[in-house]
Amino acid sequence: RPEFKTASFAEGVETLNDLLPGMVLEGAVTNVTNFGAFVDIGVHQDGLVHISSLSDRYVDDPHKVVKAGDIVKVKVLEVDLQRKRIALTMRLDEQPGDTASRRSASSGQRNTGSRPATPTPRAKQQQSSAGNSAMSDALAAAFKKR
Repeated sequence: RPEFKTASFAEGVETLNDLLPGMVLEGAVTNVTNFGAFVDIGVHQDGLVHISSLSDRYVDDPHKVVKAGDIVKVKVLEVDLQRKRIALTMRLDEQPGDTASRRSASSGQRNTGSRPATPTPRAKQQQSSAGNSAMSDALAAAFKKR
């Protein structure tokens, strides 16, 4: 039989209150989904490693990176005590708070911080009223005639 490995949980980390962003822990993958993997880190609540945090490279299928039972090292990104959710990453160089900018960059959009990645309803209204295209100009003229 192959050697049976188990995760060695960190001493003193037993509840959600013991977790702090930036902690590096060892855990066992309990479930793999299309959007990521759930990891047991010994606090009676599995944490989620989002698909974008599984690897430094693009991951199209989490099942290609991890499988249930794998022992992995993860870093705590965020702990939401009210909803009992733990955000984890397997990218150990990633810092807590980096997820929003990295995820928008991985989807092909760069978030420069000077403007929102997705236009607000007010911005959309300003764009359409500014007449950014021939089609929008034609529609605006047609509605003015009514």
